[in-house]
Amino acid sequence: MKILKVDLNKDYLEVIKEAVAVLEAGGVIIYPTDTIYGIGANALNEKSVKKVFELKERSLSKPLPMIIRNIKWVKGLAQVKKRDEETLKKVWPGKVTVVFNKKEIVPNILTSGHKTVGMRVPDYPLIDQLLKIFGYPITSTSANISGEEGSGDINKVIESFSGHLSRQPDLVLDVGILPKSNPSAILDLTGDKPKISRIGPSKPEEFMKLLRI
Repeated sequence: MKILKVDLNKDYLEVIKEAVAVLEAGGVIIYPTDTIYGIGANALNEKSVKKVFELKERSLSKPLPMIIRNIKWVKGLAQVKKRDEETLKKVWPGKVTVVFNKKEIVPNILTSGHKTVGMRVPDYPLIDQLLKIFGYPITSTSANISGEEGSGDINKVIESFSGHLSRQPDLVLDVGILPKSNPSAILDLTGDKPKISRIGPSKPEEFMKLLRI
């Protein structure tokens, strides 16, 4: 488990390139977001996705969401209704995971056999650059062993995996302790009308007003 400390006030291109090299090789990284630290692997590579399940000791029956770069990416991965595009522009980038009906390109292992998949565009420049260079979506799940709480404290994250010598991430991007944040909201766009499955950081009335529900 290699740990790279990242100064967000300086050029971190070389760090991004190293993380991309790990992802391209089928490896797993831990990365910061606008909520908490996450575990990332190529979301379209079955072997890489399986590593994430093994690393977290997560049941294969529990699907994993993914992070993407923009709305254009969504159209290549899922079914997007024309009417929902304006909604996506309102909530992304930000702390909202959106559920779509997936296309066949998304492996079934990621979604635990379900026909839907959750996606999010984080409001985090480092991740935007990572996705831009890598060119593929990556898994988005909290960096912890299943049953434990996710955290924005990189020290807790590293400690959580340090005792599992046989199952560790290949690379950790350490930007320090992240600002406290609630989990992302969950918005389901698979039905006839948008459905809020989890409010997250937004107040219910504000979120519904935003979506005009």
